Amino acid sequence: MNEILLDAIRHNNWATKRLIQFCRDQEFSAEDLRVRGAGTFGGILETLQHIVDCDESYARRLAGTGPWRADGEADLGTLLIRASEVEQVWEEVLAKPIDVERVVIVDEGTREVRAGIFLAQALNHANHHREQVCAILTGFGIQPPDIQAWEYAWDTERIWDRA
Repeated sequence: MNEILLDAIRHNNWATKRLIQFCRDQEFSAEDLRVRGAGTFGGILETLQHIVDCDESYARRLAGTGPWRADGEADLGTLLIRASEVEQVWEEVLAKPIDVERVVIVDEGTREVRAGIFLAQALNHANHHREQVCAILTGFGIQPPDIQAWEYAWDTERIWDRA
């Protein structure tokens, strides 16, 4: 039943890891990683960490596995490792049926939301903030990596040319 979500979640995880690796390969200074773009959440590092922290939070709450970490500032290498760990939690979530009507408690216990909406938010949130990081990269004069679903499809052989 969750098969329809596999590509969406796997693309989400792939895009986050690809963007983190791309930024890591740029060998930015600590100062560069803190530069904010107009209308962005924060600098590159802060925004990427926010994506990973929230993805972990979303996945663990849907899995019902309890607390997630939001330990202080991490470097890009640590974020890449954590993003891979979060990817595994998502795989565990998708391996079992998801009751989209199940209630998930959010906002420090002040709100309840259906699991289906929570899942939609998880995907939207990461896309939104990845685009902010890409905007900062563009501001530096750097062409961001292609992290669209089409590129994911090529990279994972989920699309091909007809014979």
